[in-house]
Amino acid sequence: MPHHLEPRLADYLRAARARLSPEQAGIRGAGRRRVEGLRREELAMLAGVSVDYYTRLEQGRSRSASPQVLDALADALCLDEAERAHLHTIARPGPARRRPASRRQRLHPATRALLDDLEAVIRPAFVLGRRLDVLGQNRLAALLVADFAEMPAPERNQARFVFLDPHARELYVDWPRVAADTAAMLRMDAGRYPEDPELGQLVGHLSIHSPEFRSLWARNRVHERGTGAKQYHHPVVGDLTITYQAFTPGDDPDQTLLVYGTEPGSSSAHALRLLAGTAPTGSPDLPRNERHSTAPAKRHR
Repeated sequence: MPHHLEPRLADYLRAARARLSPEQAGIRGAGRRRVEGLRREELAMLAGVSVDYYTRLEQGRSRSASPQVLDALADALCLDEAERAHLHTIARPGPARRRPASRRQRLHPATRALLDDLEAVIRPAFVLGRRLDVLGQNRLAALLVADFAEMPAPERNQARFVFLDPHARELYVDWPRVAADTAAMLRMDAGRYPEDPELGQLVGHLSIHSPEFRSLWARNRVHERGTGAKQYHHPVVGDLTITYQAFTPGDDPDQTLLVYGTEPGSSSAHALRLLAGTAPTGSPDLPRNERHSTAPAKRHR
């Protein structure tokens, strides 16, 4: 049975209020409290709305709010840009964005060629689609992280890899942060497409098989990948720090091209060049996507 994905404004407001301390919100002299977070009346005051109106929003008795009120709440809750966008999406969802297009996502030939070009300059690269499905990768990315082309179709997914493959816990030095960001990116997807049955199945499967995912999903946090760095403990070339940038290739806004790199002249750059020396040329061709299933993920090392 698909997992329930319908995002509720009430749930998100409660979660965001609970994780914001009075000090973070600029409220001084709040004193000791039995529970963490702001009180409803404090948030209402900061947002410039009545306590009764805010209470109705948080109790689900009012399911809509104007853009101006949403922006005021976002300011009061100290939301970042991704969190602010998510708040607007779940509060005022457009009917066209509630269910994704039924056709399968495919890589444009130019994007596939770009993956090969990036490998030539020692840049591992992935293309992720909806639900964090891995749509393409170059061989250097396969050597650095995982060869998704060799996995059964249901397992070619970044979230499944992070939460269900033991190799991920060994590979990512800061696995808890990677896991938290991964769950938050799926939550962002759920805000855009709350009626996506395949995303519902994925969330349900991860919730059953990963206690960590279940806990992170309940936090109701969102994250959109942009730029950053990750530390890897690679079984072949050892420890290295990889930077990444995210782009949207072609005309599909639900695809993300992730390009990895290293600091020039660093030990990480040397390690990546050593790894590149073991890579055959050309992108590993991902088989045509079959229908996803909820079968338990097989482990890959």
